[in-house]
Amino acid sequence: MPLPRSVFTLIAAGALALGLSACAPAEPAAPAGDAAAATESDDAFPITIEHAMGETTISERPLRVVALDPSYVDATLLLGAELVGYAEYRQDPENPFAPYLGDVSAETADAVNVGTIAEPDLEKILALEPDLIISAKVRQEALYPQLAKIAPTVFSESTGPTWKENVVLLGTALGLQDKAEEAVAAYEERAKAVGAEILAAAPETTYSLLRFAGEDTARLYSSTSYFGEIMADMGIPRPAEAPDTNETIFVPLSAEQILQADASLIVVSSWEPEGAEGDASRAQREQFESNPLWEKLTGDVLQVDDATFVGSVSIQGAHAVISELADHFGVDPLD
Repeated sequence: MPLPRSVFTLIAAGALALGLSACAPAEPAAPAGDAAAATESDDAFPITIEHAMGETTISERPLRVVALDPSYVDATLLLGAELVGYAEYRQDPENPFAPYLGDVSAETADAVNVGTIAEPDLEKILALEPDLIISAKVRQEALYPQLAKIAPTVFSESTGPTWKENVVLLGTALGLQDKAEEAVAAYEERAKAVGAEILAAAPETTYSLLRFAGEDTARLYSSTSYFGEIMADMGIPRPAEAPDTNETIFVPLSAEQILQADASLIVVSSWEPEGAEGDASRAQREQFESNPLWEKLTGDVLQVDDATFVGSVSIQGAHAVISELADHFGVDPLD
């Protein structure tokens, strides 16, 4: 089903009001110059978009996109737009884009690293002459006035809890709202279907996601987190007694509280970049897993890729999560 059109307003040449609410992983992106897409999207402009930082008017269909958050890098590629600049989010110069995206070498051949998420290089962004800059208030709120002087800039409030809505936000800015809504709907349909397959095979399935990030406590991810929303879309519940919160995306758990993470499926990830931060996460994970209480967990422990299950926050990442869970339970991934 298409997403409800009710969260933000677009003011177009014909005073048209639209809105925002709320695909397989390596499906080739549509060419940025596709004639049909161009015809559809050109008719939508100019538009004014209400977003987390106010209003932005986009006079013509954007062709060149700078994405300053990894979820928007994924969304740009998903929608077949031309990614000309991106904020660095992987420490692999040979392969700066996530493996779950598949081979995107052709689509990203000319894309330029414009610095880190925390400190994007404004001069590099300016030199790229983008038509649209897309990111989130939680990422670069302080830089918004400067970015907006370079090109029309649209910020969502966040990237995690609103990840599906953010795809539609970008799609609308590109004149491709229908394509974005279709991608979200296709993901939701697959999630529901694969979830039903899993529950048919293992009706009592519950889940938890425990993450190590080098802190004093581990993170038990909440039902409103990215992974929590994927599992809700799949129809797979958390244990009824599991601690949860609507205030943040995780509940902190000490080593003595580790049994609160028990479920029939315990998904475990660890944030392990190179250097001291990664060393801290590895040490924390080893500390928890060597605790005698860890052996009392009754569920299946599934070690997963942190960048996919926690960090991706995208349609492509969600499809990769669904595929891995389908493989774990031995059901048809329906991809």
